[in-house]
Amino acid sequence: MGSVFLGAVHSLGATLRIMSYNKVGFAGFIAVMLILFMAFIGPFFVPLDTVTKVDQIYQPPNAEHWLGTDHQGRDIFSQIVNGGKDVIIVAVVAGALSTLIAVTFGTLAGFAGGRTDSVIVSITDIVLTIPQLPLLLVLAALIKLNNIFFLGVILGALGWPSLLRAVRSQALSLKQRDFVEAARALDLGTMHIIFREIVPNMMTYIIISFALAMTGAIYAQVALVLFGLVPFSGSNWGVMLSLAWVRGAIYFKDSIWYIMMPVAAIVILQLSIVTMTRSLELVFNPRLRSGE
Repeated sequence: MGSVFLGAVHSLGATLRIMSYNKVGFAGFIAVMLILFMAFIGPFFVPLDTVTKVDQIYQPPNAEHWLGTDHQGRDIFSQIVNGGKDVIIVAVVAGALSTLIAVTFGTLAGFAGGRTDSVIVSITDIVLTIPQLPLLLVLAALIKLNNIFFLGVILGALGWPSLLRAVRSQALSLKQRDFVEAARALDLGTMHIIFREIVPNMMTYIIISFALAMTGAIYAQVALVLFGLVPFSGSNWGVMLSLAWVRGAIYFKDSIWYIMMPVAAIVILQLSIVTMTRSLELVFNPRLRSGE
């Protein structure tokens, strides 16, 4: 048991060392870890401020309120700390599902070819032509999107077509390689070739696509919350923007902190995820390390 633990620690240390070769990417990784810590651990130390204080409306940052106060005098910093959990969970669920669908069926289409390829590509083209945001608005009017996992599944089920076409192109290129031809000659089976031979050689591309799928899901869910179609808790970053708009915060000169802080949180999260992929590329593609 101890040797297994030491081996895991050694592997983690080696991975972190490789990631540190790219300073920008490693900074993005650290930022993502800090945001995750803030979103999931922070609420235990910084409880959400729910007390209305009419004498402290739209206060600028000070010693008591680090990021100022909102339209009800509540602390903005506590809302930022407590507002990231839902956003991150939906982004991860949607990104993971859309990437899984795209990688599985995109690789299958590129490798199998023929009728299988035609059917998968045709379905992809149909889904790709459906405007996502209007469809989400219609779905939100018909069903309740009050469960974060369900919303993540909906976003993931709609976000795979573009990635599938790109994965299919990668698979079409990789299936001509010698190692794939050798696996076919040994009759190792379609699933073995796809998941053991082709997919591992696309990991760098898949990681980047997963990060972009997460950022797309963040935009989509914030848009839905901003339109008031997703009844999330009041601590969600999108809800903060929605309340700022509904309460007319834009017309108050001292409300800039309330408007910009959730925007800044969303931007920092997305920038951190995208820059982190630079370091993840080094982990999954050893050939890139020679330039570091």
